[in-house]
Amino acid sequence: MKTEFVDVNETRKNVRVEIPPDVVTAEIDRIARDYSRKARVPGFRPGKAPARVIKQRFKDQILHDVVHDLIPRAMDDALREKGVEPVDTPDIRDVNVEEGQPLTFTATFDTLPPFEPGDIATVSLKRASTKVEDEAVDLAMQRLRERAARFEPVEGRGIDHGDTVIVDLERHAAAVPAEGAQPEQAEGDRHADISIELGAKANPPGFDEQLLGLEPGAVKTFTLRYPPDYTIAELADTDVTYTVTVKTLKRRILPELDDEFAKDLGEFATLDALRARVREDLEHEAGHTAEREMRAELMKQLATRLPFDVPASLVEREIDRRLEDFARRLIDQNIDPRQAGVDWSAFRESQREVAREAVASALVLDELARHEQLDATDDEVNQEIERFAERSGRAPAAVRAGLEKEAGISRVRSGLRREKAVDLVMSRATFTE
Repeated sequence: MKTEFVDVNETRKNVRVEIPPDVVTAEIDRIARDYSRKARVPGFRPGKAPARVIKQRFKDQILHDVVHDLIPRAMDDALREKGVEPVDTPDIRDVNVEEGQPLTFTATFDTLPPFEPGDIATVSLKRASTKVEDEAVDLAMQRLRERAARFEPVEGRGIDHGDTVIVDLERHAAAVPAEGAQPEQAEGDRHADISIELGAKANPPGFDEQLLGLEPGAVKTFTLRYPPDYTIAELADTDVTYTVTVKTLKRRILPELDDEFAKDLGEFATLDALRARVREDLEHEAGHTAEREMRAELMKQLATRLPFDVPASLVEREIDRRLEDFARRLIDQNIDPRQAGVDWSAFRESQREVAREAVASALVLDELARHEQLDATDDEVNQEIERFAERSGRAPAAVRAGLEKEAGISRVRSGLRREKAVDLVMSRATFTE
């Protein structure tokens, strides 16, 4: 077998392979014998059709089987002889096969050359402050107060700012007229018992002003013009007609921030005790945020240590993973990804740079793990599977079976190995506050 390797760049390789005619002919003969035993050929008893008849009648199928049998073996031999390992399945093209002729093809693949990840002691990270200011605690307490608000009916007056009203609502968007025709009202949508709080940011521009002064039982029809820069593109620069039937008027009453409020929320004897817990929770959250930001900065720095361009196949694989993860989150929210209005091509491109950085940092961590001889033990893999099973509410045996079916155990081990590399970098890095 002849092979000719060409370096496209540091990671991309081409190889042209030529399999000798005698190997091709022997494979054709072998497959033809199999066809002869199984195939029914008019004029011949089963298994008695001559080889030349079988080869003529089933030529395309036989050559197809030859290609699928010989090329994988030839690729394995060529890669092993060269001592390279592709990061993904090689792309096979330009296949030529005929009886009595050599089988030739070209394969393109990505591989990872060894490299030096550099001195990790030179990594410098900023440790964000987890101090929580009094203003943040005040804001969190106010949010608790607003969530505990109650609503009381209002009588004897019309709608005012800050009120919450229950209405029946009809909405008609103006249909786009043909050139020279008069505008028409498109078929609208109707909703019963809609709760609207005057002053809410989600209300359409000018909507609140149309309701001011209306009392229960009132019906009002009005048209709003949405501005050209409105955040919902479908409504921007359009006229929408609303018909509102006011049914109930309520006023939101906020509780006082006192010891009784704290007791109503749980095991807090005083308002100070509640405030202390709120501060503790905010500090805990700030700590997590600081860790995430510091880890993100670490990944950025590690990605810059990759001395070659990230192989395109790995970037595409990471983008695929991110799209699948996003689609899965939509499904978890009972949203059909096909009906979500997502421009998947644009979304894919928006993920390209972050995917490239994620792959680059992972490759540096893998190389660092090899340099430092870091690995995950079987016990650590088992513990990780058990943690995942607990989070997903599944049995550990079922999780393991699923991973083994998809060759996922190696991914678990690889993830743990990278986490050990992250811990090692963190232990040697320098930190500034």
